[in-house]
Amino acid sequence: MTDQLPQTMRSDARDNRARILDAARAVFGDEGLSAPMRQVARHAGVGPATLYRHFPTKQALIAQTFAEQRRACHAAVRDALAESDPWHGFRSLIERICELHAHSRGFADAFMTAFPEAMDFTADRERTLHAVGELARRVQETGQLRPGFVVDDLILMLMAHRGLQDTPRAARITASRRFAAYVIEAFRAAPETAAPTPLPPAPCLRPTHLPSTSVALRTTE
Repeated sequence: MTDQLPQTMRSDARDNRARILDAARAVFGDEGLSAPMRQVARHAGVGPATLYRHFPTKQALIAQTFAEQRRACHAAVRDALAESDPWHGFRSLIERICELHAHSRGFADAFMTAFPEAMDFTADRERTLHAVGELARRVQETGQLRPGFVVDDLILMLMAHRGLQDTPRAARITASRRFAAYVIEAFRAAPETAAPTPLPPAPCLRPTHLPSTSVALRTTE
C-alpha cells in the first residue's frame, strides 16, 4: 500500500485515517499484533466499516502503522554499514534496533515473529541479520568481537529484550539502553587492560520502598 493519499479524499476521511493509525500505534504498541481490529476501531472512535474502508486487511493496517519504524530500521542498517569504524557501526545498530523494539511491542512482534499479518517485515529482519553478519565479519578482522559470535546471537538478544515490554512504560527505554550496553560488552573481545565502557543509567524497576544498590546483594544462611 502506498503512503500517497488521493487528492480528492475528504477532510473527514483524512481525519478518520489519521485517528485509525494513531489508535493502531497505541493498541498494537501496548498489546502486540494479537490485538483485534475492532479494538483499534473502538480506540479510534470509528466503526468497523470505516476502518475496513481505509485498511481492508490487518496486514495493510500493520504495514502503515509501522511504516516510520521500518524506515528507521532501514536507516539504522544503512548507517551502520557506512561506518568507517566497524565496531562503532556494529554497536550502533544494536542500540538503535533495541530502542525501536522498546518503543512498541507491535513492532517487536512484527520484526521477530511469523505473523501472517506481518509478512512485509520478513525482508526487514533478513536485511538486518545480513547487516549484522557483514558487520561481525568486519569487526572480527579487527579483533574487537569475540570469536564465538554468530548472527543468531542477535535473535537470542532480541528474544530476551522482549521481556522489557513487561516493565513500566516510563522505565522501558532506560532499561533497553542499559540492556543493550550489557549485551554489547558481552559481544566485545576487549583486552584485559581496557577500561570498561560506562553503562547508561539504571531504570527504577523495584518498589520505591526498597533501596537501590550498585553492589551484589548478600544472602544469609
